Amino acid sequence: MPIRLPETLPAYEILDHEGVMVMGEGRAARQDIRPLRIGLLNLMPMKITTETQFARLIGATPLQIDLSLIRMSEHQSRHTAPEHMETFYRTFAEVEAAGERFDGLIITGAPIEHLDFEDVTYWDELTRVFAWTQTHVHSTFGVCWGGMAMAWHFYGLPKYMLDRKAFGCFRQRVLAPTSPYLRGFSDDVLIPVSRWTEMRQADLARVDGLRTLIGSDEVGPCLVEDPAHRALWIFNHFEYDSETLKKEYDRDIANGTPINVPLNYYPENDPARVPLNRWRSHAHLLYGNWINEIYQSTPYDLADIGKGQAG
Repeated sequence: MPIRLPETLPAYEILDHEGVMVMGEGRAARQDIRPLRIGLLNLMPMKITTETQFARLIGATPLQIDLSLIRMSEHQSRHTAPEHMETFYRTFAEVEAAGERFDGLIITGAPIEHLDFEDVTYWDELTRVFAWTQTHVHSTFGVCWGGMAMAWHFYGLPKYMLDRKAFGCFRQRVLAPTSPYLRGFSDDVLIPVSRWTEMRQADLARVDGLRTLIGSDEVGPCLVEDPAHRALWIFNHFEYDSETLKKEYDRDIANGTPINVPLNYYPENDPARVPLNRWRSHAHLLYGNWINEIYQSTPYDLADIGKGQAG
């Protein structure tokens, strides 16, 4: 089944060209199916790139997906055209006021790692989002900074600044092979990493119920399950395109920002060569498994989502 997107959204044409099944709203309305409602709270500056990356992954399952794009109410994007934001995004305040419910919500990362959480301009509203997920969202997926923010909000778990940026593709061990979120996974996986901060396994281990599903001795925990809040946190970037790390590297070089060549990314670590995507299959597996778990457990009636589930 396809993902339902507005036909004028840039991701529609991109994904259709790639062979991802996409469906316009008119055709979707003629199908007698309740699609899974997935929200994307997009905190990244390059909105179109990020929305396309996640639409690609959640649109590759056998289920019909209705993707809703959400932004913070007061924060204005400086890197995406206002027309795009006005056409395709709604503010969290609008979604909250309408009493909408979602089967799943993805909260993206944000390039604000150097700030304390409480110093982020939209932190107060984001804490409202976190509380709202407990009554209006069946399953939440926090990505990179978004996952770290959830860990801080719900458990007071800190993030730590690194001496140097964790940058490249790093091998990670599957620590919970029987987890339904890891069906079909190899024993170890390669995942793009791009961050100046980390979560520490020792902190996670002190919280009853938290379960690290994927991790690395080199760059720490990667994927964490938080059953109490019906959530997953991933601190790395399965959603990255083949050239995302290259673009980050080229940007930093052009700006004179000190940066190492992303490890294990270019053939023979030579930035003059074309990087190979060696994480795509596991990216589709993870997000496909997440969508499947939502489908298996979410109420059929959207109005029943969150009832009796507040964490």
